[in-house]
Amino acid sequence: MRVLITGGARGIGAACVQKFTSGGHQVAFIYKSNHEAAKKVASRFGALAICADISKPDEAREAVAKAVDQLGGIDILINNAGIAQIKMFCDITDEDLDAMLSTNLSSAFYITRASLPSMVSQKWGRIINIGSMWGKTGASCEVHYSASKAGLRGMTMALAKELGPSNITVNAIEPGVIATDMNSSLDEETMRELCDETPLCRIGEPMDVANLAYFLASYEAGFITGQIIGVDGGFAV
Repeated sequence: MRVLITGGARGIGAACVQKFTSGGHQVAFIYKSNHEAAKKVASRFGALAICADISKPDEAREAVAKAVDQLGGIDILINNAGIAQIKMFCDITDEDLDAMLSTNLSSAFYITRASLPSMVSQKWGRIINIGSMWGKTGASCEVHYSASKAGLRGMTMALAKELGPSNITVNAIEPGVIATDMNSSLDEETMRELCDETPLCRIGEPMDVANLAYFLASYEAGFITGQIIGVDGGFAV
């Protein structure tokens, strides 16, 4: 299979690159600016790295065109690119909101739109959106982040209905607290409290998410679509 992953230079995205390449799939991943990390991931796993700011429609189209040219098409799309920010609601600036929605929601919209012709023409495809448990429950001091991830929920369910007749499934994974760079700014006490609030009593690993993405991308998951599945150790139950 031919796989395109956004935000593939680190964290969950890099774990997805590792999982799919280890399964023998052709993988291209998009990253925005971390050239050193992208180079390491590409070299280690034999994947194609594409640098682009996919919050911009033109760059998203160009990135997909490069992936299609190199891979010969796209069968599986994983929309993982995202940012987070902890801030009181009244302190969130217009620029903060724009960056959050552009990166977490608009980029998934643009990349999916550009990738669909390849899937529709072959009447088969898998789209997997990486959301967050905060898109389900909401997070204090992360209103704009929660809103952007809630938007991915709606996009997932609506697209699943629209693309079902083309044999394209669309699902979302909502991670809980995962040991990634995104959470590296949290202090030890906060991480310990989050761990204590998680029924499985541990912090998740990026591969926990990648494992589910791999299943949802498989033929075995062909009758699963429009679903929002938590990988959160029970945190959002």
